[in-house]
Amino acid sequence: MKRIGFLSFGHWSETPHSRTRTASDALLQAIDLAVAAEELGVDGAHFRVHHFARQLASPFPLLAAIGAKTERIEIGTGVIDMRYENPMYMAEDAGAADLIAGGRLQLGISRGSPEQVIDGWRYFGYEPSEGDTDADMARKHTEVLLAVLEGKGFAQPNPRPMFPNPPGLLRVEPHSPGLRERIWWGAGSNGTAVWAAKQGMHLMSSTLKNDEGGAPFHVQQAEQIRAFRKAWSEAGWQHEPRVSVSRSIFALTSDLDRAYFGDDGDSTDKVGYIDADTKAIFGRTYAAEPDVLVKQLAADEAIAEADTLLLTVPNQLGVDYNTHVLESILTHIAPALGWR
Repeated sequence: MKRIGFLSFGHWSETPHSRTRTASDALLQAIDLAVAAEELGVDGAHFRVHHFARQLASPFPLLAAIGAKTERIEIGTGVIDMRYENPMYMAEDAGAADLIAGGRLQLGISRGSPEQVIDGWRYFGYEPSEGDTDADMARKHTEVLLAVLEGKGFAQPNPRPMFPNPPGLLRVEPHSPGLRERIWWGAGSNGTAVWAAKQGMHLMSSTLKNDEGGAPFHVQQAEQIRAFRKAWSEAGWQHEPRVSVSRSIFALTSDLDRAYFGDDGDSTDKVGYIDADTKAIFGRTYAAEPDVLVKQLAADEAIAEADTLLLTVPNQLGVDYNTHVLESILTHIAPALGWR
């Protein structure tokens, strides 16, 4: 059995074929797709966060709105770039969104990927400490966030407060119990997956990772998952680890599907550089008739290792079409592979 969710980058553009022309379209359609996905029986609605781009960037208002309009579906991010984040303020926002959703927030965070502008986090007022990299800064922000989400008091109260305080040191409010155990780390390498396990964060592995050894993408990703689970067990955490992988999967069941994605049937892994020093491998797109797709996905080692599958959706094709994409996977693919 697998949890099946969707992952949207929330793009918008004014191009002729886009059904998502504005930021307002992207946000409101994201809410509509989450509601439709819950009605289908999809397990999760996740959103990518990018700054300085025509994409979703401020996740917590969106997550809170979805939480208020749904009842069951998990809601989350994949991922928030921690180089840009004030962990105290983030803990407040995340706590509020989780309380509105009744404890359904699955918060994916990471050190981030190459962005639209050079060192964009500097414009947000953040600077690595002397001798640190931006990745070090992201991990330090993360460690503060995880500590704050524990809910323990740490701030000295004012002896003459505006409102009465509870006794002892104060914590960030609102606090949502259990959220600390629903934080995920988007790991781009085996090493960062192990680090995430040591911190007690679940593993979120996307459609690209550092190329570590030259094996096919799904084989490298499966090795990453196994390294994460081994480190989790050694760390002695009491709650169960979860692992998600992202995939672009399209069941070709209509002429419109074939027009959009028929040419992706011959897709293969690609290797490139995401920055001057980092060689990465990008996973293939799966697009085929359902019977062919079932055989292809059955051979994907990383999907087999994961408990959660996030389907990347082409959000600019509109809510109706993306609902169809999700329904096709639930109807034609998931039962045949034992995911449902």
